[in-house]
Amino acid sequence: MPAYTLHVAEGDPARVATILPGSGYTAMGPLLWYARAALSDQGWTVRTVEWTDTPTWDQARGAYEEILDGADAPDEDALHIVVAKSLGTLAMPLAVRLGLPGVWLTPVLTGEDAPEVRETAADLDEDHLLIGGTADDLWDGDLADGSQADVVEVEDADHSLEVPNDRAENLAILDEVISAIEEFAGSFGES
Repeated sequence: MPAYTLHVAEGDPARVATILPGSGYTAMGPLLWYARAALSDQGWTVRTVEWTDTPTWDQARGAYEEILDGADAPDEDALHIVVAKSLGTLAMPLAVRLGLPGVWLTPVLTGEDAPEVRETAADLDEDHLLIGGTADDLWDGDLADGSQADVVEVEDADHSLEVPNDRAENLAILDEVISAIEEFAGSFGES
């Protein structure tokens, strides 16, 4: 199993969010950095995974078992949501099996190495938020729209949810995405 560090920003112990980064898009990237900040501002305890070694997809799946349902899992009585980007969305089937709501940023919906993510995403309910860009080869807007999840589809955005060479548009996208995450997390109320 790959090595990871779990950073914890203490908040309400009854409301826990776990941030699962991509392999190349770390929690220092703007989408996850500001998602963490927004959740902290709402009072959530936020656990952020930092990979110390780049995991394979199978290694990441094993680590997610430990992080979400093993020794590193939060208290079972806590409301626990998952915020995952790209590689982190490999945790989607496990999260659904555990009954954990999730925000799935640029999920791996078309990758042949993760058919279980595609299958799970198609059956998501309103306790989930799918976010992707139309210029991302791993995004499938039709599949996302066919689920019961809330969906934010960003026109012309790539796998980083950015439009090339358009700083102003990228800041607007970041604001739209973080606002959607705040609204989603806020829908679970305060303890």
